[in-house]
Amino acid sequence: MRHSLPGILLLLPALLVAQEAGHAHAPKIEGGGVFPAGWNARPDMGSKLADIKLETMPPGWHLTTAASGILYRTADRMTGAYTVTSKLHLFPEGAGHREAFGLFIGGDALDGTAQRYTYFLIRGDGTYKIKRRNGGAATDVTPGWTQHAAIMPGKPDGSVANVLSIVVGKDKVSFQVNGQEVYSAASTSVDTQGIAGVRINHNLSVHMETLEVKQQ
Repeated sequence: MRHSLPGILLLLPALLVAQEAGHAHAPKIEGGGVFPAGWNARPDMGSKLADIKLETMPPGWHLTTAASGILYRTADRMTGAYTVTSKLHLFPEGAGHREAFGLFIGGDALDGTAQRYTYFLIRGDGTYKIKRRNGGAATDVTPGWTQHAAIMPGKPDGSVANVLSIVVGKDKVSFQVNGQEVYSAASTSVDTQGIAGVRINHNLSVHMETLEVKQQ
């Protein structure tokens, strides 16, 4: 069944109300662990695939989570210079719930213990952070959560959209929100060569309207 995005915006608040009580204890995800053709997911350590749900919902896909993790298509393995862009709609977060979502690049060995990738996240409070994962450890690239005016903050009575992009060049990686660079790093200081996809933390409802991965 096809849905328009305005229709999705009207239907999903009821789902969020049911989930708000689950912030202290992760809500049960109905239909989790089964993904559209071509998609893979990896939950963080200690969580299950069933705690992540990705469903095709034109335009794009809808993500509902009881656990944090990454979602990706193996066809989106990139080398050299490329750009990853996604338009992500965050639905109401409720009372003080601040979890992060965004993009990752440079993914390798994603189905094993030696996984690695660099990820670029935003939160509903208008902040961003960039981190690197290597196996079971994650280290900060940026110092803590940083406020930036380019990020549209979440609101309690409706969805908010942000367009996230990572532009990988020969010498520089640019991290952008709504067309504005919020941070840049030397290409040698982050993971760039590998699979690109999305990362989403637990207890979130996010509509991914687009995900474009293209060579420059």
